[in-house]
Amino acid sequence: MVEIDLEAENKAIAQEYKELLRISYQTLSDEDKKLIRKAFDVAVDAHKEQRRKSGEAYIFHPIAVAKIVAAEIGLGATSIAAALMHDVVEDTNITVEDIERMFNPKIAKIVEGLTKIAKVKTDQDISLQAENFRKMLLTLNEDVRVILIKIADRLHNMQTMESMVDYKQAKIASETLYIYAPLAHRLGLYNIKTQLEDLGLKYTEPDIYNEIVSKIKETKQEQDAYIKSISDVLTRSLDDEGIEFIIKGRPKSIYSIRRKMRAQKVTFDEVYDKFALRIIYKATQHDEKFLAWKIYSIVTDHYRPSPSRLRDWISSPKSTGYEALHTTVMGPKGRWVEIQIRSERMDEIAEKGYAAHYKYKNSDDTEEHTLEIWLNQLKEALENQTSNAVDFVEDFKLNLYSKEIYIFTPKGDIKSLPKGATSLDFAFSIHSEIGVHTRGTRVNGKLVPLNHILNSGDQVEIITSPNQKPTAQWLDYVTTSRAKNKIKNVLNEDIKKIGEDGKEILARKLRHLKINLSENVVNELVVYFKLQTSLDLFYRVGIGTIDNQQLKDFAAQKNNTLVNFFKKTIKRSPNPQPEIIQRNEISKKYDMLVFGKEQEKLDYKLASCCNPIPGDDVFGFITINEGIKVHRKDCPNAISLQSNYAYRIIQAKWIDSSQEDFKAIIEITGMDTLGLTNELTKVISNEMHVNIQNISLSGEAGIFKGRITVIVPNNTVLKKLIDNIKKVDGVDKVNRVYQN
Repeated sequence: MVEIDLEAENKAIAQEYKELLRISYQTLSDEDKKLIRKAFDVAVDAHKEQRRKSGEAYIFHPIAVAKIVAAEIGLGATSIAAALMHDVVEDTNITVEDIERMFNPKIAKIVEGLTKIAKVKTDQDISLQAENFRKMLLTLNEDVRVILIKIADRLHNMQTMESMVDYKQAKIASETLYIYAPLAHRLGLYNIKTQLEDLGLKYTEPDIYNEIVSKIKETKQEQDAYIKSISDVLTRSLDDEGIEFIIKGRPKSIYSIRRKMRAQKVTFDEVYDKFALRIIYKATQHDEKFLAWKIYSIVTDHYRPSPSRLRDWISSPKSTGYEALHTTVMGPKGRWVEIQIRSERMDEIAEKGYAAHYKYKNSDDTEEHTLEIWLNQLKEALENQTSNAVDFVEDFKLNLYSKEIYIFTPKGDIKSLPKGATSLDFAFSIHSEIGVHTRGTRVNGKLVPLNHILNSGDQVEIITSPNQKPTAQWLDYVTTSRAKNKIKNVLNEDIKKIGEDGKEILARKLRHLKINLSENVVNELVVYFKLQTSLDLFYRVGIGTIDNQQLKDFAAQKNNTLVNFFKKTIKRSPNPQPEIIQRNEISKKYDMLVFGKEQEKLDYKLASCCNPIPGDDVFGFITINEGIKVHRKDCPNAISLQSNYAYRIIQAKWIDSSQEDFKAIIEITGMDTLGLTNELTKVISNEMHVNIQNISLSGEAGIFKGRITVIVPNNTVLKKLIDNIKKVDGVDKVNRVYQN
């Protein structure tokens, strides 16, 4: 057993506490320091017997979380105290009432919110997992500080995850990418968002993460020299104009490089803007805008900008409060470089989000008041709490990460909407009553369909009618959760009204058939018509899709007890034939994949969303109706599955599969040259001895695109095949695609 030097440990704890006070973003009064000291003492005492998996004293974790809350998120004494005690109620005998008595109701409420989030066990079923996220998101309505401290807690857990087992790392990292990184993004905590995404990638796709990290290290010296060459040129011109500034070179995050590689199907070397320059200038609020455009003018005097890549978030800040000018310019050696122009105030808001807003408000604004303003942007997505928990989380997530567009009303007011929003979304964003009664929409003076996708700068006019009502089709016309929820609510009210009438009609019709409407009969009817609920049944009777003849057929079947008896008997009698076929199918596949720690051989199917083949990194997912489905670890659905359904994930590993063959689809693009098809088939069939199942190539104006379906024994052969195809003259890109 490892000897613990308690004296050294206590010194380190005291040192961490001093550091916490020193790095606080807010100015702490003596009263604040007393409050933090008291919270620190309570936490030290409560956790004195506990140690983390790594072996260190548990108290280091709450102090680390408090440091993130104080320095990186920039919150004040109340939040720092709550962060120090965030695990006290969950892990020790201290209650929320004790905290309220020792401190105040505000701190007690925040600690209680954090405890509620921690208490929901997530290894039982999907509804609980999604419910856990839903509960966490709904605490936004109470006090956003609960979420901010939770994000800090998650960041520290991600930073210290090495001592955990693999499958737990993957689950926590998936959850982080699924919900916490988008939340940090939406709250304007870009620095924390980047750390969460990079650490998430480190544990969900470790090989790709390590490959990108090593490539960044390899090219660092050359990139530093390149950035210096640009910043030297700009520094001279900015100095000549008497502007006070600093220039920072900033590499793109590992996660965003990976995202680009995947979205554009390119290699690391082909990602063109892997770094950005940030010019941070000193200015009074009066001169900020003028100076930003002056700096932009100086930059574009030296380097030609890409006209399509100018982003002006100074005239129209993002709804997170982010302000900056972004432009992409053509730098030396024909490389694109992103340049971000921000004042010191804008930079602080970009790094700290809410806290910096608070700092730049009037001094008589309280923290709570500013938080309230900050939260109004987020509450919209939380309006409807009745929807299915999984849909709720997916909708909320969609709203968190979406890029913004800016739309004008007929009077010239500006509204921000997520990218991809339609003219009907705009109607609901003004007011739900306007949305519900929308008859038509005009964009830039022209009549357009309700599902017309808007662009930034459009001016939209809504035409309403008191008689207009939403139809089920409207759900396909909108993308924002606010609009979807409002439409669903109106449709549900209509369905309920029709359902009530339908119930009376059904009772009357059944009386004619000598059947009384009882709970039992309703259940039988629901099963007979293959429906989900009694409301579905009553609604269909109400709108007439279940007619008299169908009800007569039901009554005849119900009364024919002899037929029922035979049906049940047939259902019970075993049919050995399919069983035998299935068993043979299973035994054929036994030597391909093993599952779980015990490496058991189980029946499974390969998921069609990512078509895994032997050698791919995979995991098993236990479905409700189809047994185990095997997915690639980088499947587009992997993060969502591992985050939402962690308890149904099972480890999977390929074993020898030399006698089996698998289908893989390869996408090829390049320059159309004579005899290309012959050359490709020669490489695939003759050199590699791989069978081609299907080949389709099409050429247009000197460019060809093609898909080849090949049969391969495993991933190693496929990788070698792709490398060989890349060497064919005229071929530009070769990618494996996962869906037919």
